[in-house]
Amino acid sequence: MSRCEEEIIEAVKDGYLSTDVEFLKEDSNCGTCSVTTLIHNGNLVVSNAGDCRAVLSRGGVAEALTDDHRPSRKDERDRIENQGGYMDCCNRVWRIQGSLAVSRVFGDRHLKQCVVAEPETTLLRITPECEFLILASDGLWDKVSIQEAIDVVRPSIIGVDKSESISACKKLVDLSVMKGSINDISVMVILFAHFLP
Repeated sequence: MSRCEEEIIEAVKDGYLSTDVEFLKEDSNCGTCSVTTLIHNGNLVVSNAGDCRAVLSRGGVAEALTDDHRPSRKDERDRIENQGGYMDCCNRVWRIQGSLAVSRVFGDRHLKQCVVAEPETTLLRITPECEFLILASDGLWDKVSIQEAIDVVRPSIIGVDKSESISACKKLVDLSVMKGSINDISVMVILFAHFLP
């Protein structure tokens, strides 16, 4: 983190691409999305590949720090088509070659010609109004809006012991299930109080 922003972004990219290489060595045709964060000296580095999201609570207002990688995004669609891939719309969901609904993942060997693992990375300074960060898979975000997630978590953790973040995660998972999510639901809440400079 003592390096310049461009070097940090490049290091994260190298980490994602190395992970993809290792993932592809496994005897599997599956794939997975990822969202990661690094906190160092009051700085926040958030990266994603796929449709896992990072959402910041800034004074109780939700702020998405990541953008889902879906074939419906013009930049992603252009990249896929330029690499010889195509998309189909199945039940109002754009899919790469009629299969995958995300355009960046680790693995998915059979679609590697047009599906990449290169992340998008956001860097920002943690300020006093930055309260917490929610990292979660699409099983949550398919059913729960980013502001709704902040509104559920915030009363559980602001001004209380940090161990309550586990309870807040459970509340989000339960809410998503109650709303009908049948996808995987992974949730992590990171409190910023201990990371302020």
